[in-house]
Amino acid sequence: MVYRAEYLWIDGAVPTAEIRSKTKILADGAEPGIWGFDGSSTNQASGDNSDVVLQPVFSCHDSIRGGDDILVLCETLLTADLSPHPSNTRAPARAAMEAYGDQAPWFGLEQEYTLLDPVTGWPSGFPEHGYPRPQGPYYCGVGAVKIYGRELVERHTTACMEAGLAISGTNAEVMPGQWEFQIGPADTVTVGDHVWVARYLLYRIAEESDLEVSIEAKPMKGDWNGAGMHTNFSTEKMRNDYDAIIAACEALGAEGKPDEHLVGYGIGIEDRLTGAHETQRFDQFSYGVSDRGASVRIPWQVAQDKKGYIEDRRPNANADPYVVATLMTNTVCGALA
Repeated sequence: MVYRAEYLWIDGAVPTAEIRSKTKILADGAEPGIWGFDGSSTNQASGDNSDVVLQPVFSCHDSIRGGDDILVLCETLLTADLSPHPSNTRAPARAAMEAYGDQAPWFGLEQEYTLLDPVTGWPSGFPEHGYPRPQGPYYCGVGAVKIYGRELVERHTTACMEAGLAISGTNAEVMPGQWEFQIGPADTVTVGDHVWVARYLLYRIAEESDLEVSIEAKPMKGDWNGAGMHTNFSTEKMRNDYDAIIAACEALGAEGKPDEHLVGYGIGIEDRLTGAHETQRFDQFSYGVSDRGASVRIPWQVAQDKKGYIEDRRPNANADPYVVATLMTNTVCGALA
């Protein structure tokens, strides 16, 4: 008897990294070990030295294939000395967790995405080369004239649950054809593992539904919301002390920090963070209670309870969750240490 291990890894695509995969057939009882791939085809190596190593780091049930099949998320390593490949963003997340794990950093990432018609390239629910009614009724809406793609979303949610991922919710977003799933709470490394695997499952299910998934930051120009990956974050201190909440916000706004974070928060920041559509401008930093027009929101309940978490609203949907989590951990935990 045999089973399938689907090896997943993050490529070196520019400007936005994507997930790749290939299948290995293994005998029952055999563990998925180190493997490799052609890095010259993924922007991770040159043709004359093309091999890149795959090191399994996280595995879970393959909820699409079922049976005994598994998904195997890997880090990419260099063949010379098995050190992290330059495109390996999980390695810095591990380093951040090793440095600040004693502060118990927790994340909840809100992955927004847009379902596109693969023929027209327009979001589901948009007439070809036309526009639906303005934003308003679509967010968390119900009904055939408001909601597009729910069957896919339900299948994806079930797949994430059956895979054992830390999916904690889903909802329809502000623009037609736009959805969100949430992963967390999870630590600096685990949250990235689970978001990347959840993205893989989403793309695979969309293949079967004849829909394209976009995580572009501003999929429709004009008076339409962009797509973000709002990042909810806390440490043990923050979960018990409001002073730590304020200190975290101040740390994120300290000199040089907003620019440093925006570099790692995805492509298309200027298009999405305009000061409109529930965003603060990319060239300004602010925080406030219950303020979705701020860079960082302190939820109303947190202000009431005097403890809890913060929401960094700046990361784009196309940001690398490992990079976002690393930046947040190093900046906030470094300040609270």
